[in-house]
Amino acid sequence: MDLFYENLIYFIPVMGLIGIVIMLSKSRWVIKQETGDENMNTLAGYIAAGAMAFLRAEWKILSYFAIVTAAILAWSGTLIETSSWVIAISFLIGAFTSALAGYIGMNIATKANVRTTQAARTSLAKALKVSFTGGSVMGLGVAGLAVLGLGSLFIVFYQMYVVQVGGHVNGPGMQKALEVLAGFSLGAESIALFARVGGGIYTKAADVGADLVGKVEAGIPEDDVRNPATIADNVGDNVGDVAGMGADLFGSYVATILATMVLGREIVSNDSFGGIAPVLLPMFIAGIGLIFSIISTSFVKIKNETDSVQNALNLGNWSSIILTAIASYFAVQWLLPDTMSIRGVSFDKTDVFYAIVVGLIVGTLMSLITEYYTAMGKRPVLSIISRSGTGHATNIIGGLSVGMESTLMPAIVLALGIYGSFFFAGLYGVAIAAAGMMATTAMQLAIDAFGPIADNAGGIAEMSKLPEEVRKRTDNLDAVGNTTAATGKGFAIASAALTSLALFAAFVGIAGINSIDIYKANVLAGLFIGGMIPYIFSSLAIAAVGRAAMDMVQEVRRQFREIPGIMEYKARPEYEKCIAISTKASIREMLLPGAIALIVPIIVGFTLGPEVLGGLLAGVTVSGVLLGMFQSNAGGAWDNAKKSFEKGADIKGEMFYKNSDPHKASVTGDTVGDPFKDTSGPSMNILIKLMSIVSLIIAPHIAVSPPSESGAGLNKKKHEAMTTAKTLDSGTSKAGVTSTETLSFFK
Repeated sequence: MDLFYENLIYFIPVMGLIGIVIMLSKSRWVIKQETGDENMNTLAGYIAAGAMAFLRAEWKILSYFAIVTAAILAWSGTLIETSSWVIAISFLIGAFTSALAGYIGMNIATKANVRTTQAARTSLAKALKVSFTGGSVMGLGVAGLAVLGLGSLFIVFYQMYVVQVGGHVNGPGMQKALEVLAGFSLGAESIALFARVGGGIYTKAADVGADLVGKVEAGIPEDDVRNPATIADNVGDNVGDVAGMGADLFGSYVATILATMVLGREIVSNDSFGGIAPVLLPMFIAGIGLIFSIISTSFVKIKNETDSVQNALNLGNWSSIILTAIASYFAVQWLLPDTMSIRGVSFDKTDVFYAIVVGLIVGTLMSLITEYYTAMGKRPVLSIISRSGTGHATNIIGGLSVGMESTLMPAIVLALGIYGSFFFAGLYGVAIAAAGMMATTAMQLAIDAFGPIADNAGGIAEMSKLPEEVRKRTDNLDAVGNTTAATGKGFAIASAALTSLALFAAFVGIAGINSIDIYKANVLAGLFIGGMIPYIFSSLAIAAVGRAAMDMVQEVRRQFREIPGIMEYKARPEYEKCIAISTKASIREMLLPGAIALIVPIIVGFTLGPEVLGGLLAGVTVSGVLLGMFQSNAGGAWDNAKKSFEKGADIKGEMFYKNSDPHKASVTGDTVGDPFKDTSGPSMNILIKLMSIVSLIIAPHIAVSPPSESGAGLNKKKHEAMTTAKTLDSGTSKAGVTSTETLSFFK
């Protein structure tokens, strides 16, 4: 084998390293920007201190969880031949990397916010550059760490369990390497779940307190320096929408690549890379997606005050998607053999490219549909505004209706995407479609993280009483950020759906089951239990927000009542007490929902078997995806309906503004929607992925037959035929046996 082809595997972590180097360069640029006056720096300092206090408290609890879980994994890894105690090391690296990704985003966001405010004193163009560069640090950090971590660990495990023992790429050694690598994904998803749930509880407890007491009762703006909960609210934007979203997409990114690698192991590949091209492809596509996302960040810029910020972001997004699609074609043509087969489905390398395109299209359509249902000026949000004119109850009814309706088109798009990608390349096509969708994660997350930075910048501008033109510029960025946040959630739920399906397919193969028969009573029972879990999970998360919000409301009322001079700007509110309420509540309340996601698959798998666990996963995936869409879109629509009153909303020919009765109704709707869109809704993504990852890791322990004899591996006859095919391919092709003929034998 040519030396270049032999060493291609080492190029994957290099691409991740390039992303991290560019991230550090952008981070240094942001830090060098001006931070404004002393008052602005003081407010930014409160936000940064609160954010880091939350992270430290969260990390302390999660470190205990990580150590205990690693010990259990190390022990369980010694019980079967296709795993190892090393899975504990892989898990700890994944957990640490996920936490590091969240820290990188949180750290830069709390530095970029005040710098964006200061830049807005100059021009909209400068403010966009600072805020988006801050967001791109988060995006490049997440993608760079994922590609570097996965690529490096795969090299190590591939050498340990395949190369050094003379194993075969389609044999038990490779399965062992990928099983140990799955620990990395479990670590990433576990931290992501707690970060998302804990962060969501934090931000919404503060937001509800700031809204109900500040806006409705005291009649002051949300980002008013007199509002005791306003600092906690701004901290929450970073905790939930930066660290939480970053950990969420980091987990999706890693899980998607892993699932595709597990399915790629099943493919007998007569390629120039030692037979591992289908395993390498998802990592390689992630790497080139990262590189083209770096290039596309340079396209996000404007020149004039009247230029569209949304169009600038769209240009960067579309550039990354198109460039990645083009590069994927050449990567597929170069890496893969002419023909392949998986579980009886034959396809060629061009079919794999078509599946990648399907994934990119699905991700794009999901974002566009989400934008339609949550953006200001569109029919769904306008319908909620109209119903606000008749009171609080009709506003709630309108938001629920919009949320339920918003599941229709995404479900159809996902169904067509699953069918189309399977049509082209079987289950490997479904997995590689998800990998294609996630390839531009760096750009998607950069656009998403830009939103909370702009939101914080606007808050600092208002609390600092900066000139009207400054707040106008930050409001412009914030309005676009609300839309990008909603579309980011649409992208995240779409990626979670395809990722979970790919993980589900990998689980079925490793567990040695050929089908999941819902006609069986126990499997049907598992299906119903799975369908219920997202609802009880959401209930726990929303109830936690409610309890924390009640404490926050009481504290804000107490301060208004007991601290004289707050309303006259003569006394400083006790911000730290509100921050402490959110921090303690989020840490306390995140544990039970997290335990459900981790423990339920283990109990069901070991007591009722893999087929019932498969039914459970099917139920939780379908229910979780739809419930996640409903909650995220309803919450986003309620939020923008409320924001519409800030500029004036037309209800049957009459204009209504802030503090009007329809506006107060919209605040109620937004208060209901807040935990929907920022706590329970986004948590569905991680719930369904984490349960699938846990199931994949325990699959060898509960398999109904040895993995080498199951659908996940090659049986003895296939293994011998594959060895013969490779021998022929290496020098005896003149005998007339082609790879197509050999693969047709495997069907």
